[in-house]
Amino acid sequence: MSSAPAVAVTPVTLEVLLAARDRRAERQRLWLERWQETLVSLTLVWPGEVKDSPQARQVMQVALMTFGQLVQGAGWGICQHQVFWLPEGAEAFWAVTAPAVAVKRATVALENHHPLGRLWDMDVFSPQEGLLSRSRFGQPARTCLVCDEPAHACARSGKHPLSRLLQSIEDKIDDYVNSSSV
Repeated sequence: MSSAPAVAVTPVTLEVLLAARDRRAERQRLWLERWQETLVSLTLVWPGEVKDSPQARQVMQVALMTFGQLVQGAGWGICQHQVFWLPEGAEAFWAVTAPAVAVKRATVALENHHPLGRLWDMDVFSPQEGLLSRSRFGQPARTCLVCDEPAHACARSGKHPLSRLLQSIEDKIDDYVNSSSV
């Protein structure tokens, strides 16, 4: 795991975020081509213009540790692992020597059951099939950070103010920190 550089809390524009998404897609393509193994691409669900903050880094560190424990417990190998600490939000990649279907099932379980899992976006790619969707495994779309509606519907409609979304994230982090220290 690479250590994180200092946090420079800087808002990023939609244009910058879209360019970062394109760079990530290209990086994913190159990793699949190079390693020819299951690829896990981890980002955070972090609404708003500020994607890199002390809280976001805390959540990412927990995700990195949790996925590392999962890999070790499952006995999977890692060909390559890299973390990118970016103003547009942290990204982490793993080339995993395990069947993509098994890895996707495990990452969906983490996203669904870990106290901070709702804040993680763990995409799993097969070198042969590409991105494996949640729906392929009978999983519903992710729910909103605030309500039980599908997240994409609330996001598109702007149903919840940013302040409420960020408060929900803060509450999840506080609950996790408080339950971890007990």
